[in-house]
Amino acid sequence: MSLTTEIAKRRTFAIISHPDAGKTTLTEKLLLYSGLLRTAGIVKNRKAGGKNATSDWMGMEQERGISITSSAMQFRYGEAVINVLDTPGHQDFSEDTYRTLTAADCAIMVIDAAKGVETQTRKLFEVCRLRGIPVLTFINKCDLPGRDPVELMAEVEDVLGIQASALNYPSEIGRGFDSLVDRRTNELLHFVRTATGGAKPADMTRHPIASDAAKAILGERLDSVTDALELLREAGNPFDVDTFRRGKVTPVFFGSAFTNFGVQPFFDGFVELAPPPGPRLADIPGGEIFIDPIETPFSAYVFKIQANMNPKHRDSLAFIRVVSGRFERDLVVKHHRLGKDIRLSRPNTMIANSRETVDEAYPGDIVGLLNPGSFAIGDTISLKGGFEHKPLPQFQPELFARIQPKDLTKRKAFDKGLAQLTAEGAVQQLRPWDNPQGDPFIAAVGRLQFEVMQYRLNDEYGVDTHLTPLPYE
Repeated sequence: MSLTTEIAKRRTFAIISHPDAGKTTLTEKLLLYSGLLRTAGIVKNRKAGGKNATSDWMGMEQERGISITSSAMQFRYGEAVINVLDTPGHQDFSEDTYRTLTAADCAIMVIDAAKGVETQTRKLFEVCRLRGIPVLTFINKCDLPGRDPVELMAEVEDVLGIQASALNYPSEIGRGFDSLVDRRTNELLHFVRTATGGAKPADMTRHPIASDAAKAILGERLDSVTDALELLREAGNPFDVDTFRRGKVTPVFFGSAFTNFGVQPFFDGFVELAPPPGPRLADIPGGEIFIDPIETPFSAYVFKIQANMNPKHRDSLAFIRVVSGRFERDLVVKHHRLGKDIRLSRPNTMIANSRETVDEAYPGDIVGLLNPGSFAIGDTISLKGGFEHKPLPQFQPELFARIQPKDLTKRKAFDKGLAQLTAEGAVQQLRPWDNPQGDPFIAAVGRLQFEVMQYRLNDEYGVDTHLTPLPYE
């Protein structure tokens, strides 16, 4: 199949939200509707029980019910090849999230129907705006008590400064939510649960909005839905794909990731509207050039490094975003920073911590490469050289601490763990200038990063540690 055809199939996106808006649950449902999962896991804490989300692979994520690290997954949805980047919502992990957004061509913004636009959502949306990444909006938790749909869209416009255009509209926000009006087809989409907790896809039937069946489903809600639709027709923002891809309007979809109501129409709309990979700016001596995904031979950059995704191997993976050309296993490429040629052997594609060997990949794809220490975040690799993909964002640390192993006989494991974990970029390792062999300092953007570091040193390297916060902020 031609390079052009393969690129046209790709949809590479990140999901952004404030914590607990339902971002990872929505990711899980995409896997469910793609046929990759037979039953979906909902993000819960350990006390609540239940199945863990596939994209949350780290032990601490599964214990706490939060996303701590970005995860990259690839699968097919219909004719499209989806590369999804699930990112942490917590502000302490912003740096990982910001770097991951550079690998996305599009973003899905998940908003809680009861809470509206929250702090972290605003910050991440602004990053998307600065990078020119188009954003689709999914207003989640419509099955719970929440705010008026028109009010929520007005808040998106007022707070985020972007036009919002509803492509569907809910029968209600609350326990009775069971239907959506598709504004583009003038149909009522009616949903029925097929399994407890949304573990299976919901049944969906379509009825013309003026039909007796639609009126019977809506019942006493018919007048309020009709009035809202009339208001949107008269005063709402028009929608077209070009305006969306230029980042001037966000299409808004309503639904419940928990019950699966509205999930399939949203994913179908995403595949239809989201852009395929396009040209990207790169730096050359004295200026910039566009790297065309078709015309430029293979090039990629490292946007993430992750150690110990598979406990059996205890290795490190460098995640690359393919920007141009065709990637093939065992390809020999130029490593720009090191100034030498390297062979890209044993490439992987990922579903959480499960790996599959990749024989070929195309622009937009995310590939994991075994990293024996040769890759760093931001590295460019290519066939022809002569340019550097744009540098990735770096945050100045705000908190500092001294870290030591409790058992000095585990110093070797401690040093290895600290080196591998700090290479991921979320925590920096510092040494006293007057005693480079002394106990290291670590520095991070947020306190939760220190907790994660200690947890992972214990869980993945068997090293229990003392951590002493330092009075520098």
